Amino acid sequence: MKTAVFSTKSYDREYLNRFNSSHSHELTYFEAPLNKNTVNLTVGYEAVCVFVNDDLNKEVIDELSSKGVKVIALRCAGFNNVDLDEATNKGIAVVRVPTYSPQAVAEHAMALILTLNRKTHKAYNRIRESNFSLERLTGFDIHGKTVGIIGTGHIGALFAKIVLGFGCNVIGYDVNENKELVDAGVKYCGLDELFKNSDIISLHCPLIPATHHLLNKNAFDKMKDGVMVINTSRGALINTTDAIAALKSGRLGYLGIDVYEQEEKLFFKDLSEEIIEDDEISRLMTFPNVLITSHQGFFTKEALEEIASTTLKNLTDIEEGRGSKNEIKV
Repeated sequence: MKTAVFSTKSYDREYLNRFNSSHSHELTYFEAPLNKNTVNLTVGYEAVCVFVNDDLNKEVIDELSSKGVKVIALRCAGFNNVDLDEATNKGIAVVRVPTYSPQAVAEHAMALILTLNRKTHKAYNRIRESNFSLERLTGFDIHGKTVGIIGTGHIGALFAKIVLGFGCNVIGYDVNENKELVDAGVKYCGLDELFKNSDIISLHCPLIPATHHLLNKNAFDKMKDGVMVINTSRGALINTTDAIAALKSGRLGYLGIDVYEQEEKLFFKDLSEEIIEDDEISRLMTFPNVLITSHQGFFTKEALEEIASTTLKNLTDIEEGRGSKNEIKV
């Protein structure tokens, strides 16, 4: 299938090319994201392959349809950047990679917790400057703390098992309780109770209208002073303005984010010689108790292999008329 691959990085080409040997799709790589300004690049293609920050709104999908595109292949699990209703109306199949490496994201969430707590990033920089002082590097024992997990799907469940292994008390919130986690000792509760009792809160839920700005001023006001919040899911789960206010007041003691509400303008780019115009992320970067990584939670060898192989198989299944089990239906 003749496919235009957008938001391409070197690792996308490496893994897609490696696994394409058994599929023989005709792949053309574009470094630019797919949006209303670049949709004209899709002329002559049957499919587009996109990532988390490509913008497939109604206007873009209408243009894709007019140019003969029949498939949108997402190299990710989330699909909040695609107008699914319009894709359905235009007869464009939307396929995704529902599970690539939930272990990678769960482990990255734990890495953020450990780094924020024990300040290993600061210790590393100190030692590089021959500063061996321990002043202001005090952390806390994670053992025995209460960890609240919002969303206990694949990633949330694996994260729960990790923190159980650290000897934490684990409470969870999800519309569907996981019996295996209950048997392992996870206690489910309402959101307000989770906010009230958690020392650490980790977000592992999808971004849908009901979860947009789930953590806002009202939510922060219900939390313990000094609570740690970790987000490796979607940036818009947190109201950034309210998070900054909570950091300034001390209610929010630590914030670790691998995602950011306006990340499409920043992440996956080298902006080291440019002025960052986003005032909110610039403010976040000034806090000593904030740790930001640029959507690298998924970024392991195993995850990249699964993303490439599943994406290409999705395209093959559609091309050969079998339909894909990973197609998103509305």
